[in-house]
Amino acid sequence: MTRDAGPNSPAAVLFDMDGTLVDSEKLWTIALDDYAAHRGGALTDATREAMVGSNMTRSMRMLLTDVGAPATEADIEAAASWVAERMAELFADGLPWRPGAQEALRRARALGVPVALVTSTIRSLTEMALETLGRDSFDLTVCGDEVDGRNKPDPEPYLKAARLLGVDPADCVAVEDSPTGVASAEAAGCLVIAIPCEVPLAPGPHRVLRDSLTDVDFDALGELFTRAA
Repeated sequence: MTRDAGPNSPAAVLFDMDGTLVDSEKLWTIALDDYAAHRGGALTDATREAMVGSNMTRSMRMLLTDVGAPATEADIEAAASWVAERMAELFADGLPWRPGAQEALRRARALGVPVALVTSTIRSLTEMALETLGRDSFDLTVCGDEVDGRNKPDPEPYLKAARLLGVDPADCVAVEDSPTGVASAEAAGCLVIAIPCEVPLAPGPHRVLRDSLTDVDFDALGELFTRAA
């Protein structure tokens, strides 16, 4: 498939948010633990690990099941509202950047190709995070409550970003930190730069593992397509 962005640039760079650009997974752990305690239980490590990279609805279903509470649609909605309110309190204090993330955004913008944020986080919280990330860092943002329930690991978040940008997802580089997010981007056809944060990531044919964003050469992203082929 022909690429229009030149030999050293993808058609677009698509960034995940939590755990990739900002170190917010730890804040999610606080909010989730607080809600579990509110319901008289405790969130297990295994369930928390399974939530990383997931969307609010799926996470709340897992949380409620983990603490032995009913998980009807109404229960999930109430849990999501409680956790979102707690997360808003935590986000309001500002978000810590992941290593190399600020420079990575600058280098991606300097490529002259579209840059998008593709996150499982709901729009209201993403808007708060953009106060840290910078709204002008992205040409487009796709949030977890904007994909008609087809959240990561479904490919729809990345497919939607590519559609709105008018590019082929197979010509895009996605930057992810979780197995759920990597699966979503790979299913969409993207090449993935996989940088683990809270959960280990295994090698794969359509991913390039790095320890941090400081290890990514954004001036040579086009070469990664050849290496991963």
